Amino acid sequence: MKAQAVLSFFFTLIPSLCGSQDGSFLASFSHVSMNEQIVTGRLGEDVILPCSFESGPNVVIHWKSQDTNVYSYYKDSDQLENQDPRYVNRTSLFRGEIHNGNASLSFRRLTLQDEGIYVCYVGTSLGKVTKKVVLKVGAFVTPVMKYEKNTTNSFLICSVLSVFPYPIITWKVDNNTFISENNGKEVGSLGPFHINSRVNITGSNSSYQCAIENPLLKQTWTGRWTMKDVLHKMQSENVLLLCKPENSLFPANQDFTVTWSRVESGSSSLLAYFKNSSQETLINQPRLSWKEELINSRDFSLTVKDLRLSDSGEYLCNISSNKSTLLTTQTLRV
Repeated sequence: MKAQAVLSFFFTLIPSLCGSQDGSFLASFSHVSMNEQIVTGRLGEDVILPCSFESGPNVVIHWKSQDTNVYSYYKDSDQLENQDPRYVNRTSLFRGEIHNGNASLSFRRLTLQDEGIYVCYVGTSLGKVTKKVVLKVGAFVTPVMKYEKNTTNSFLICSVLSVFPYPIITWKVDNNTFISENNGKEVGSLGPFHINSRVNITGSNSSYQCAIENPLLKQTWTGRWTMKDVLHKMQSENVLLLCKPENSLFPANQDFTVTWSRVESGSSSLLAYFKNSSQETLINQPRLSWKEELINSRDFSLTVKDLRLSDSGEYLCNISSNKSTLLTTQTLRV
C-alpha cells in the first residue's frame, strides 16, 4: 500500500511540474507548511532571498509575492512571460546551483516598495517544499552634525538625508541630561525620510551629543560637539587651535576626514582639510599649518601664525566618519 501511495503521488505531480500553468501546480502546495525567514536589505543595494530544497529531476520553481509573479523556472529554463514588470532585470536565480538544491532569488537595487512577504514554491519528482521570506528594507545615509550661528544664537543641527524606517533621535547635554528631540523635520510621508533635528546652544552648556538610531538596520550614528576655553593672544604671536579625535568615536583602523573652518554669522569658510585614508592635505591660507608629527599621532591641532586683529572669532574642527562626527569649537581673541 505504501508503494502504491508513492507511485500515485509521483504520477499526479509530474503533469503539473512539466506544465506551464501556475494554478494547478501551486494548488498542490495548499497544505504544505512553510518555514519563515526574515531578510533585511538596504535601499538601493542587493540582497538574496534564500530557498533550498532536496535536489531531484523535473525542477519547477515559482517565486511569488501575494498574487504577483516574481520569478518562474521550469523545463530547465526561465519562464518570465508573466513576470511582474517591477521585477524585470532585477531578479534572477543561481542557474548553476539549481541542481544542487538552491532556488534562492537574487534581488538587485532594492526599493522600499519591495518590502513584503515572498514565497518560494519548489517541486521535483521527489517532492515539494514551500519557503516564506519576509523582506524588510531599510535606509541610513550617513548623518551629519552642523554647528551654525546667527547674530544672536548658536545652534546645532543633526540631519540625515535618507533614513527608513523613522529613526530614534536623542540629545544628551553635558553628559547628564537626555532630551528626546521632537522638532525634527521629515520629508516624504511614506519614506525614505529626510530629517533635521535642531537645538539651541545655551551659554552654560559646553558639550552636546546627538544620536540617530535605525533599529531595523541595528545602526547608530553619534555626533558630539564641545566648546574649548577662549584663547587670548597678542598680535604677531602664533596660536595652536586644538583638535584631537576621541578613540571611543574614531578607532585606529577607521577612515575619517578632518576639516577646519572659520564660523561667522550665517556662513563659514574652509581653512584646511585632511583625509586619513589617502593622507591628502589641503591648506587654504599661508599663515596656517599642520605639524606632520602631530598628524602622525592623530592630533589635528592647527597653527595660526603672525596673528592679526581680524583673526579674532570662532574656529571649528570637524572630524567625521561614517559612524560619528566630532565638532570642536574654539574662540580666539586677539
